[in-house]
Amino acid sequence: MAARAEDLLPVEYFHVVFTLPAEIARIAYWNKKAVYGLLFRASAETVNTIAADPKRLGASVGLTSVLHTWGSALTHHPHVHMIVPGGGLSPDGSRWVACRPGFFLPVRVLSRLFRRLFMEGLMALHRSGNLAFFGDLTGLAEPDAFAAYLTPLRKTEWVVYAKPPFGGPEAVLAYLSRYTHRVAISNSRLISADAETVAFRWKDYRIKTGDRRSVMRLTTDEFIRRFLIHVLPDGFHRIRHYGLLASARRKTNIARIRSLLGAETAKQDDPPTAEVIPLTLREPCPECGGPMRIVEMFRRGQLPMTRAPPRRQAA
Repeated sequence: MAARAEDLLPVEYFHVVFTLPAEIARIAYWNKKAVYGLLFRASAETVNTIAADPKRLGASVGLTSVLHTWGSALTHHPHVHMIVPGGGLSPDGSRWVACRPGFFLPVRVLSRLFRRLFMEGLMALHRSGNLAFFGDLTGLAEPDAFAAYLTPLRKTEWVVYAKPPFGGPEAVLAYLSRYTHRVAISNSRLISADAETVAFRWKDYRIKTGDRRSVMRLTTDEFIRRFLIHVLPDGFHRIRHYGLLASARRKTNIARIRSLLGAETAKQDDPPTAEVIPLTLREPCPECGGPMRIVEMFRRGQLPMTRAPPRRQAA
């Protein structure tokens, strides 16, 4: 976290998510290293290509990608969370090109290019013999069957969406500290466990309105099976940096950008703070969709003040 704090820029940061369709996730289930690696490459190339287009941003950007493979119910749901500064360097590197406030790149354009790049990469993996198939997917080892399986996916909309911008660089660091090293389920979601059953809290995102929260009870062996789905292959890196933030020239690029922005270079000897709290709350209320406001902030282990919940304001 201290190393990432040194890389933060005084600009707006965006949060973009690339998700694989369920049909592709079935292939990834047996080919984690190959397909997850392709997910990283295709999503990064998508953002870099669209951002460099003079009709869009016309700049070289940097990004940090974090792989998640689970849904709330511990099912297999591969997707990449991408954190991107809101701008980039001009082609000649002489100036910082900022994106429009609150808007990074059009998600529909990102989705179409991501779909094409990923499908091309998946076909290349198949031709080179780097994909294995089992169970009811065994027939996909044949080129014609594999091509037919992918044909409908070339016409569907792939899910790419951009969340509201982070509240600032501090909020980016808070997000990274929470999510980069988490596992498929946190202890706080566990309710009970014994030799027969494990119960845990989950959210059903298929429910559009009302309370999504519920309790799921699985047999212990099924819970273990779902948890182990998300163990990554040995040596596989689930956090990767691309473009201006790629490791080779990250420090040089960041210093150049700070110089162009007129920002002071972060002091190398400043001790990292013990805990970072986002300065703003930009996410909508999960219940009503309205804006949320901070009533009180308290640290881990500290009890909140006893008070009545805020009243609803009259319409």
